[in-house]
Amino acid sequence: MIGLVNSQNSVVNTTAAIKTLARAIIVAGGDFSLLLACCNSSKRQQDVLSLLKEYSPVDIEEIIIPPSSDTLFTTIRTKIGSSQPEALMIRGLESVTAINQLIVSTNLMRDELRKQFHFPLVLWVNDDILRRLVWLAPDLKDWAACTIRFDLNQAQLAKAEPISA
Repeated sequence: MIGLVNSQNSVVNTTAAIKTLARAIIVAGGDFSLLLACCNSSKRQQDVLSLLKEYSPVDIEEIIIPPSSDTLFTTIRTKIGSSQPEALMIRGLESVTAINQLIVSTNLMRDELRKQFHFPLVLWVNDDILRRLVWLAPDLKDWAACTIRFDLNQAQLAKAEPISA
């Protein structure tokens, strides 16, 4: 059991991460920026996104990428058309069947992302997708200033000390 102290630390860390993500979105203001938000729980992703939308002065749109997608650029272009949202969140990468192909094609199209999209693009990833980005698309991964974490990875969970009441 992870105890009360660890729960309080988790809330503080999540709040700080939300503020960091909100600040990065605001700073990008009308320019392309790639942001990676790492969270291993889709429920927690949704909770964070709800809080972010509630408190952010920026209108944040969201796309849940279909499992059959094979390119990120085309999926985004199809969903947003010619509009340029203030910020765009991409969720559901963990459910994409051909995720390796999608990552490689996104890496190849990274210059088009910057040319065509004039808004911050937030990719929600889990630890597995993040590892794949590092191995399959290091150039794309390097575009992201940092990875903003919203939960503990499995190694950190294993090291968490139980605190009894």
